Amino acid sequence: MSILTATAASDPKERGGRPDLLRSSLRIDGLGTAAFGVVMLVGGPWLGGPLGLPSAWFLPIGIAMLGGAAALGLIAGYPKIPSRLAGFAIAGNALSAVVILPLTFTGVLPLTGLGIAFMLAGAAWVTAFAALTFAGLRRSRS
Repeated sequence: MSILTATAASDPKERGGRPDLLRSSLRIDGLGTAAFGVVMLVGGPWLGGPLGLPSAWFLPIGIAMLGGAAALGLIAGYPKIPSRLAGFAIAGNALSAVVILPLTFTGVLPLTGLGIAFMLAGAAWVTAFAALTFAGLRRSRS
């Protein structure tokens, strides 16, 4: 019986075959965040100039992204995802968007056109996953 329970807990479907939007959004966000972290860590020496981002930012941002990805993976792994932890994921994504957008448009950073596109893609990602995770949380409560 424990094998069945473990299988059901990891199954991306819940309640009558309805997709588990909350778990799926956390997992996909975690994978994308991990990929972004790796790009920041590995590509940092080469991306600073083309993007207009300070090269000193790549290492700490890459490490933070990998930590965030691990946290998202852990949250998604709970058999029943605690609302409070899902709320932290939503808040983290929303806060990221609130930070990225002013950095993109205020001129604080000497961003290139590619850098602006990079920042806007990041803002779109975190905004989309804040919304998806929020919708998944609401759905899981109903």
